[in-house]
Amino acid sequence: MTSQQWERSLLSAASGPAAPVTTVTHDVGLLVLRLVVGLTMAAHGTQKLFGWFGGPGLDAFGKGFTASGYPAGKTMAVVAGLSETLGGLGLALGLLTPLAGAALIGVFVNILAVRDPGTYFAPKGVELETVLLAGVVALTLTGPGRFSADHLLPVLRESRPRYAVLGILLGVVAGFAVVLLRN
Repeated sequence: MTSQQWERSLLSAASGPAAPVTTVTHDVGLLVLRLVVGLTMAAHGTQKLFGWFGGPGLDAFGKGFTASGYPAGKTMAVVAGLSETLGGLGLALGLLTPLAGAALIGVFVNILAVRDPGTYFAPKGVELETVLLAGVVALTLTGPGRFSADHLLPVLRESRPRYAVLGILLGVVAGFAVVLLRN
């Protein structure tokens, strides 16, 4: 290494890490992932709240919560349905992504808590839930990209890692708090 290369590497190291460079393809990839995962979750929420897309509707979904040991099954169904619908729409739009991620992570903590832990694959497994949860966590950590509502909010751009970690922690803590309500 020449002395000039050495000086440049020292100056570069002293100025801190380089700002992350994103490309249009990176942001389009995040947009595609946000739309697929977010709209899937929003559709699941509307199945539960309104019976859309062949879903059970609120009464049947509430009975499912009661059968799974949750108190006030219909209230829990409303909370879960709204979390999926609003969290999914927030994720799809890239709007308040850490909060959208928290809402969906809390839902997945409860889904995984009531499913058979010994079965991963269909028909009674949790592989779909695991893949969707991984997508939510990845988007919460990476952020929604430039083609999002969050890109217009400077506070979310400036403190991205902090809000991402807080969103994940909020989702996990809230999810486990609800799990503890089960009989």
